[in-house]
Amino acid sequence: MHPMLNIAVKAARRAGQIINRASLDLDLIQVSKKQHNDFVTEVDKASEAAIIDTLKTAYPDHAILAEESGRSENESEYQWIIDPLDGTTNFIHGFQYYCVSIALAHRGIVTQAVVYDPTRNDLFTASRGRGAFLNDRRIRVARRDRLADGLIGTGFPFREKDTLDAYCRLFAEMTTACAGLRRPGAAALDLANVAAGRVDGFFEQGISAWDMAAGSLLVTEAGGLVGNYTGDSNFLNLGEIVAANPKIYAQMVPILSKYSRTKTA
Repeated sequence: MHPMLNIAVKAARRAGQIINRASLDLDLIQVSKKQHNDFVTEVDKASEAAIIDTLKTAYPDHAILAEESGRSENESEYQWIIDPLDGTTNFIHGFQYYCVSIALAHRGIVTQAVVYDPTRNDLFTASRGRGAFLNDRRIRVARRDRLADGLIGTGFPFREKDTLDAYCRLFAEMTTACAGLRRPGAAALDLANVAAGRVDGFFEQGISAWDMAAGSLLVTEAGGLVGNYTGDSNFLNLGEIVAANPKIYAQMVPILSKYSRTKTA
């Protein structure tokens, strides 16, 4: 395993322990809505602090982009892109679909990726050019070649209600085009499941770099394609993503491209 990936795995496992411990006390915490949200914020922050501490101890000069604490000041060719708890809403409710996502970008290109699912102890890892793995076993995207037979993952635009109408039209179009649409609620884990061949494709709009960075490398290293809705490989900072095996990807893009926001940008 690449030494930088090794450190990322260590960081993800530390964060996973914090999340798992906190998940045991959900019932005690859910007294009111406010405490509820405060509690989850504390878990997000504690998870993120553990990750950053682990990474900074090993690589003090590297830059950080993290969901809770934002972008670090220092300039570096290396930037760690972190989501300490993707699927926070699921976590609050005890719905066991959430993960830790850690990626390393070198000069803007993701080179190392870890997605860790603490409830199942599933560790997804990838190093650029070396393949994708789940618990040390090589993973590949699914072989299905028809979108009509495909199980496709997505996410609803929960932040921007004005985009909901367009999304509902897309949702209807994609529902009729595929065998089933799923919306589990954690994009990083959805992408990891595309890489593992458990889901045939995934698309979502209005998401951030830390939701996509690690998962995107897992998919490409597992033999899949990743891009924005128009099929362009420049997706990481554009807030939209489609990922699938090459044949299903080619069938998803014509449906999604009409809904891309990058055309007007």
